[in-house]
Order: sequence, then C-alpha cells, then structure tokens
Amino acid sequence: MTYSIVWFKRDLRLHDHLALHTAVGRGPVLCLYVVEPSLWAQADVANQHYQFLLESLRELYSALRKSGGQLHILTGEVTEVFAHIFAHQPFSAIYSHEETGNDVTYQRDIALGRWCKIRQIEWHEFAQFGVVRCLQNRDDWQAKWNAHNDVACVPTPDLSRASFVGLMPAISLPQLPPSSEELQLDGYDPPKRQRGGRRNGLITLDSFLHERSHQYRGGISSPLSAPTACSRLSPYLSFGCLSLREVVHATREHLAALPPTAERHKKGLNSFISRLYWHCHFIQKLESEPEIEYRNMHRGYDGLREQEFNQAHFEALISARTGWPLVDACVTMLRETGWLNFRMRAMLVSVAAYPLWLDWRPVGLWLARQFLDYEPGIHWSQMQMQSGTTGMNVPRIYNPIKQASDHDPHGHFVRHWLPAMRRVPDTWLFEPWRMPPDVQAACGVIVGVDIPEPVVDLELATRIAKTRLFDLRKQPHMQAPKLVIIEKHGSRKKTSSKARQHSASKKQPDIVQLELDW
Repeated sequence: MTYSIVWFKRDLRLHDHLALHTAVGRGPVLCLYVVEPSLWAQADVANQHYQFLLESLRELYSALRKSGGQLHILTGEVTEVFAHIFAHQPFSAIYSHEETGNDVTYQRDIALGRWCKIRQIEWHEFAQFGVVRCLQNRDDWQAKWNAHNDVACVPTPDLSRASFVGLMPAISLPQLPPSSEELQLDGYDPPKRQRGGRRNGLITLDSFLHERSHQYRGGISSPLSAPTACSRLSPYLSFGCLSLREVVHATREHLAALPPTAERHKKGLNSFISRLYWHCHFIQKLESEPEIEYRNMHRGYDGLREQEFNQAHFEALISARTGWPLVDACVTMLRETGWLNFRMRAMLVSVAAYPLWLDWRPVGLWLARQFLDYEPGIHWSQMQMQSGTTGMNVPRIYNPIKQASDHDPHGHFVRHWLPAMRRVPDTWLFEPWRMPPDVQAACGVIVGVDIPEPVVDLELATRIAKTRLFDLRKQPHMQAPKLVIIEKHGSRKKTSSKARQHSASKKQPDIVQLELDW
C-alpha cells in the first residue's frame, strides 16, 4: 500500500492546513513531527520555545486522536528519520508547508530535497504565509500577498473518513519527545510566558478582537498599555497554531460588524491588518536572502562593530544592569514573560548598537532566546534595521531617557519591574544616577549599590556612534550596493527600477518604518 507523510513543522494546527487537506484527499497518510537535536542545539533557541512547542504538540496529538488519527513524534535528524521510515515502510510523497527558518532548517530542507530527488519521492510544499519562494522581484509582491490571504481558509478535513497509517514495529526511532535536559537546554522557562496550543491562540484572538482591539490605535507603543493593546498573537503565528490567513479573515469580519461610529476602533484594526502584511514583508527578506541571519545586508558595514565587541557592555545589558531604568526594566520583563512590545524591542537593539556599540549578531542570538515569538525572518531583518546595517533604512536611534519620559512618564512600568526604583523620588526617576548623596541616603537607594551606574555616558557614546555610522554611510562606495538592496528588498507598490533609483538618489526615506508586533 502506498501512502504519504504529512510533515508538521511550524504549522501545529488542523485548520487551514493545505498540506494536510491535500494529502488526505489523495490517499492514506502518516502524520509526523520530528524533534531535531541539531536544531535545538543552536544558539537562537531556548527552553521556553521547546515547552511552547510541546504544549502545542500535545493539543495537536489529541485533536488527531479524536478523529481516529495519530501524530507520530520521532526524534532524530530529518533526512535520517525519513530514510529510516522509507527503508522499513516505503512511502511515495511528503506534504508540508514551506518554512523560512534559520540556517539550520534551510540546510536541512536542501538536504531532504536532494534525498527525495534521488529516490523519486514527490515533496509537495505549500505556502504558509504570504511569503513567495523563488521570488524574482518585489514589484508584484503586495498583489501576491493579497492573493494568498484573500482566498478562503482551507477547512479542517473530515478526518473521520481519512485513512491513517501507523508506524511499523520495525521503526526503532524514539517515539516520545525528549526532555529539555536530554536536549541539553537551559532549564529556565519564563514563569509568566504565554502557553502554547491552538486553543490558547483562539482565545487570544477572540479577546483581542472583542475586548482589547479598541486600545490598539495609540496603545501599542507604551510598555504599560502594550501588553493588552497588542494582539499577543505573535507566538501562535510563529509556531503555526493559527494561520495568518485566518487571523486576517477574522479581523476583516470583525471590522465589517463594527458600527459606523467606531471610527477609531476601525482604524486600529486596519493598522493591525497592515502589520500582518509587514510581518510577511520582513520574513520575505530572509526567504530571498538567507545570509542576512549572519552577515550584514550591506557588506560595506562589515567590520563596523565586530572587532570591538565589549563583553562588559554585553553582560550589563543582558543582566539588566545598564543603569538606564527603562532598559533594565525591559530586560527584566522580557526575562519573566518572554515578550516585549515592538518599540521597547527596538529601543533595546538601538541601545545595544549605538551607546554600547555591540555587534547585532551576538545581541540577536541572546534576544532570539528571550523572545517566545522568535520568528527568524522578522528577527534578523529587524536586528539589522535597528542596528543600521541594511544600508537602505534611515537609522532610528532611540534615547532610553526620552522613551521613558514619553511612554512611562510616571514610572509605573519601571517601578513594577525594578523594585529599588520604587524608593527613588519622582524628580530623579529618569536619571537616578544624578541623585545627590543626601537624596540617595534619604531614600535608601545608593547608586552603584542598589541601582547600577550607567555603563557609559549616554550622550557622549551615542554621539560618537552616530558620527562613526553616518560618516561611513555617506561614503561614495556605499551608494551602489544600497541601490541593489533596495531593488531586492525594498517595500513598494509596482514601480520601475529606474524610478526607484531616481527616488533613492534624492535621498528620500527608503522604507516607511512601521511598528510591528515583532
């Protein structure tokens, strides 16, 4: 009997799952998830990702069992797992969604593709987001995104009539997920992180649309309002518990049901839909150029920071000891929850890249482990954008003192996450290191003991960093590569290459920077 394997990856759901729907309609299937030790050995993954994955897999397993099927969870390297199954239980095809992941998953897919070609096994891959594989240019990308998300969601197939295949006893691979200890993952799991699974994703979507989305417009920038104003759907999209298309459709349906008087609410939801577009726009960059995970998008910035990495600055950042209260509060929140809103993420990267003068790659690996919703395409594109190495984006440098004044003016956020700051008088809230000795003694907060001194002089270090970056940026040899990058990655409505080069030569902004639920 011939059969197909449905390979689940970062698409842990049954609804709007085109790979599963298509395979079930063509004959018997074996549903498979592979825990890959090499993937979990990488520096961009953490125990919180694995625990979220396990929570999602348990729910998917139960959903398949209720329909008479089974999700087989094997441990091993993907090509070796498929080869082992094929040797004992030959199959004719693999069905899966396309994945734009880190370099390990990219190389793994290349290896599996070669293996399938040699054995004449058909591997059918389907688009997961509005990301286009083998994209020739960006001219029609927006139309392609719309086409992907305008069509109806694929319904959950009638699995009661499907023919499921089990694994034969000869398959000797481990069939229980390994523990985090067996994968040698650090045991820390943020106590206040979101929990995995499609059910939690749907609850989050429903609460956003019906209870929280009226806060979206104007509420996503401040770390005080953002935890409820933002959708909080990002980890469920990253792990595929929800499909992006179903989120788009649900939001459009809710928009259509709002009364005409809900103008602000409608603007907020339309902004949210636009950010789902930008979500895919950034993933497309990594799909089109996988190297941006580990090298500068504009090679003219090679050597800008790499050889000057200051480990003491890095340790101060990751241990929430920079001395700038908003920065340290954000790092503390991130450690406890696995989440921050976009503006605060951008501020962290900006502080790392400019006053601390840290290369984006080590900082990016640390942040990837901190972000529960780590999505490589968005993450590495944003790391480079906020660090000023894309060559096409006007650098945005965030001042953490100004950000605190703008978005936490009364210190509620900082004082929540940094208990020592609760004793600091309001006058010194944004720059507590400037408190005179008598004020420190009176409030019981000694700078350098209870709270850290700033690791560098913020104004001076930022000024030096800006000078170094912009002096390099305006060099003549930096201009030609910039045009190539804009042609390849720039967001645009359909325009001619000549028009885009003319626009770039006039030094207009290359791309509008939007807030993302990064």
